Amino acid sequence: MVEIWFILVLILLFIELITVNLVTIWFVIGSLAAMITTLITDNVTIQVIVFIVVSLISLIATKPFIKKMRTRKIIPTNLDRVIGKTGIVTKEITKNSYGEVKVEGSIWTATSKIKIEKDSQVEVLKIDGVKLVVEKIKEEKE
Repeated sequence: MVEIWFILVLILLFIELITVNLVTIWFVIGSLAAMITTLITDNVTIQVIVFIVVSLISLIATKPFIKKMRTRKIIPTNLDRVIGKTGIVTKEITKNSYGEVKVEGSIWTATSKIKIEKDSQVEVLKIDGVKLVVEKIKEEKE
């Protein structure tokens, strides 16, 4: 039975190496534990139970670590940093044609659902391709 567990370790390790996504590493650990169990007992049921229990324990124990490794911190690029910023319309924006907006010293092509006149203040909602999607900032009356 040692040979079967050893072959299972090799197969699962091979799968892990070609996927590089931590798919079978817990089962490799469980297979190793089951292979060691064959030195203590010949009972296949006990070996399978050891395989399942050790695999589950290793999965549960390493899940927070793996989640932390896979979570990427998104670093804003030059594009992302303009979202939510205020800009000035330098070329009128209409519903059917693009205009231009100056945001943080850079001129961007912009679009909007409504007509926005030149020199109006706008807020950048999102980036669609290489164009800004903006909305006019409502002016408060004094």
